[in-house]
Amino acid sequence: MPAFFAGIDKTLPTLVSWNGSGFDLPVLHYRALFHGISAPAYFEIGEQDNQFRYNNYISRFHWRHIDMMDVLSGYQANTRASLNDVAKLCALPGKLDTDGSQVQTLWQNGEKEKICDYCETDVLNTYGVYLRFELLRGRLQPAEYEEKIAQLRAYLQHLSENGATHITEFLEVWHV
Repeated sequence: MPAFFAGIDKTLPTLVSWNGSGFDLPVLHYRALFHGISAPAYFEIGEQDNQFRYNNYISRFHWRHIDMMDVLSGYQANTRASLNDVAKLCALPGKLDTDGSQVQTLWQNGEKEKICDYCETDVLNTYGVYLRFELLRGRLQPAEYEEKIAQLRAYLQHLSENGATHITEFLEVWHV
């Protein structure tokens, strides 16, 4: 976690998540609080740096953190869709053999690698949805989108060839 927040302080990236505002980021907030981790850029809202006043990581409608579930649902709870459904809508694999409801049992059974594999494929689905969203809002042209997808597939092929079996499965299910 210190590296995560230090990376934000140093590079000011755009964070992209699926339900990150509702789960992942609050977990990080509480863990950082528990461990006494400093995260000045992450929590900046324009008091020290005016560029964060209308675009910061913690305000709901700003773009430094894009919660794809919130944005695509128009910030309405009754129109939210699952990452699995939206990924499949975008011709991505979606969930493979694990879903979030199984994580606690996997943890209790000591299957940390399976949890990591699940999280990695969730990240891949989220990134694919994000690329499609960037195409939707005109920040990527169709050729740029196709190029980024090809780059992603090539990178995943490399990981697969080096023994990442969950990536192999992801690629086998991903029909473009």
